[in-house]
Amino acid sequence: MALRERLRKVLNQSILNQVICSYDIIGDIAVIRIPEKIEHNADKIAEEVMQSNPHIKTVLQQTSPVKGELRLRNLKWLAGENKTETLHKESGCIFKVDLEKCYFSPRLSFERMRITKQVMPNEVIVNMFSGVGCFSILIAKYANPLRVYSIDINADAVRYMVENIRLNRVNYVVEPIEGDAKEIIVNRLQNLADRVLMPLPEKAFEYLDYALLTLKTNGGKIHYYDFIHAKKGIDPIQEVQTKVFEKLRNMNVCFRCTFGRIVRTVGPRWYQVVLDIEINKKR
Repeated sequence: MALRERLRKVLNQSILNQVICSYDIIGDIAVIRIPEKIEHNADKIAEEVMQSNPHIKTVLQQTSPVKGELRLRNLKWLAGENKTETLHKESGCIFKVDLEKCYFSPRLSFERMRITKQVMPNEVIVNMFSGVGCFSILIAKYANPLRVYSIDINADAVRYMVENIRLNRVNYVVEPIEGDAKEIIVNRLQNLADRVLMPLPEKAFEYLDYALLTLKTNGGKIHYYDFIHAKKGIDPIQEVQTKVFEKLRNMNVCFRCTFGRIVRTVGPRWYQVVLDIEINKKR
């Protein structure tokens, strides 16, 4: 039975109209959002979420937006086992993650595989914001790269990344690196990448110079992610292109955007956008 139908039996219609029935399932944990006005019904909602899917062992309430340099959110236990760590399966891979300490979104699964399918054999990849290693590990498992340098500034995320590399048996390809991508690239990863991943929308524009720095001398591919607010009738993809293209032109970079898409909606008229950008360093 669908969650809304289950809730209809325990909540009156005015409360039901305010319930957000979509939620994330990460491993055996469900993460739900509950409007402040109906928080007194949180326990009932959580129990019905568990009943609607027998695979769910824990229900957590997200009580803050994703925020800060580490992209963390506040979580409150509501039902089931009191835990924040789980094992999540995606595209034949296993990812261990603590949702309180690391950023993770199952809503990026399509995007992770989309990028993986573009990688050619023997490419060198630099993932500037790798989190617990999802993009890096999928690429290592399915695309036969030569090396994937997988960077993150969050020590907890790197710890889980190391575990996930082991779980998925890609130790020989993925190198986990803790630190700020700017410093790591300047100190040891210049001019070696065929492809750069920038899956941190809050920081990608600021770090674009360093993505260029890590590409090989003849250029390569950048997968650039950004958040953008677009008014009605305005194309979010075009808005991001305008911003990024201006920066690249000001840096005297020869480039071509081969693809752009809205990855997802993250708020009223707020969008996450990805651009695939081909860089040619030769003049």
